[in-house]
Amino acid sequence: MKTLSLLALSLGLIFSLNNLVPAAEQPNIIVLLADDLGYGELGCQGNPQIPTPHIDSLASNGIRFTQAYVTAPNCSPSRAGFLTGRIPTRFGYEFNPIGARNEDPGTGLPPEEQTIAERLHDQGYTTGLIGKWHLGGTADYHPYRHGFDEFFGFMHEGHYFVPPPYPGVTTMLRRKALPGAEKGRWLSENLIYSTHMGYDEPDYDANNPIIRGGQPVDETEYLTDAFTREAISFINRHQDKPFFLYLAYNAVHSPLQGKKEDMQQFSEIEDIHRRIFASMLSSMDQSVGKILNQIHESGLDEKTLIVFFSDNGGPTRELTSSNLPLRGEKGSMYEGGLRVPFLMRWTGTLAPKQIIDVPVSSLDLFPTFAALAGAPRAPKLDGRNLIPFLLKQYTELPETEFFWRQGRRAALRSGDWKIVQMRGTREKPVWELYNLANDQSETKDLATEQTEKRIELQTRWNELNSQMKQPLFK
Repeated sequence: MKTLSLLALSLGLIFSLNNLVPAAEQPNIIVLLADDLGYGELGCQGNPQIPTPHIDSLASNGIRFTQAYVTAPNCSPSRAGFLTGRIPTRFGYEFNPIGARNEDPGTGLPPEEQTIAERLHDQGYTTGLIGKWHLGGTADYHPYRHGFDEFFGFMHEGHYFVPPPYPGVTTMLRRKALPGAEKGRWLSENLIYSTHMGYDEPDYDANNPIIRGGQPVDETEYLTDAFTREAISFINRHQDKPFFLYLAYNAVHSPLQGKKEDMQQFSEIEDIHRRIFASMLSSMDQSVGKILNQIHESGLDEKTLIVFFSDNGGPTRELTSSNLPLRGEKGSMYEGGLRVPFLMRWTGTLAPKQIIDVPVSSLDLFPTFAALAGAPRAPKLDGRNLIPFLLKQYTELPETEFFWRQGRRAALRSGDWKIVQMRGTREKPVWELYNLANDQSETKDLATEQTEKRIELQTRWNELNSQMKQPLFK
């Protein structure tokens, strides 16, 4: 505790001295971002079916946030919000480009928006992105042009974990119809077709190679393992200086492909759909374990802040993912689309086994990381620096509101109250009202009982909405 107090005092002094941080005191920062992971899928979040001991260790040795939000209920605008520290609709980044839309010249994170990678780079950090980018597939939007010194991964929304003919994995693909125009599942030894979603598997790999820097490479290793390999290499090569590593997994995003050795762990799961998902999650957990082991072996535990979260809620019908006890899934403005697992560990600085039941956001990471690096606070950020609160220098976080808009779907959380628009249109919204302190599962709509509160939040949503830009693309 004495060590923690001294660290808190020194960090407090650092923040008060115009954020001037010597290089020796700049912590390494690692962000581990899961893709489409449901709120209820980790062991530390209450799932007894799929062991995730390495991810759970971040909670037991650090902090688990129970009310953490992202800026959109799907991949791309959520990442835009996290990386810029700004509500993405402020700069027109409202929708989620998929497929060939990733190649449109006007689709991507605007060059004038500064990312946390750029901010840290300008403080002397070496910055690396490994995994999924999904913020523009053309040259103007390359990760190199948004502050990353190194890049290994892919540009679009998804990628196969191994290329056809899918050796060493069990693969489940969505199809409109089975042989004979039947519906249901077609099972073979290593390849399964399913019509449960009513459409074909997206063409994830079309014009979407694995890239090192700016050049395509031939990658045959299971992609989660390949990303782990690259992350360990990055840590090894840059452990003598402050680094920012953004490891953006494409697990557990579709396509569903589970390694045979991981599938064998879950033979007791009867549903093959769920079994593949479990193996993918387990593979990601093993990856996190290898990253943590590398940090430990490099003697970097006390010098490295690690954050783990998901880009949005899990798509239950697509992946079997659970968002319990929350309502909704990926794409919705209910809690299941927006509230995510969120863990933080900084050995020797942040006390372990903390559970924080205060609303926070991925928007808070930009100002938090920038302050730790010694950067002056950037203007126009929507997030808050969490460190003084986590070090108990502040008893409360500054109050904030959480705003969401995506087409006709919208939401606003203010205090314990939240309004949701899912059933109406932009012109004729049908607002629902929930008190999350009493009803985190959003089961009781109070819109007609608490009319005054609903109107208050509607008015505030409209005020905030007037500050937002029109979509850059749809």
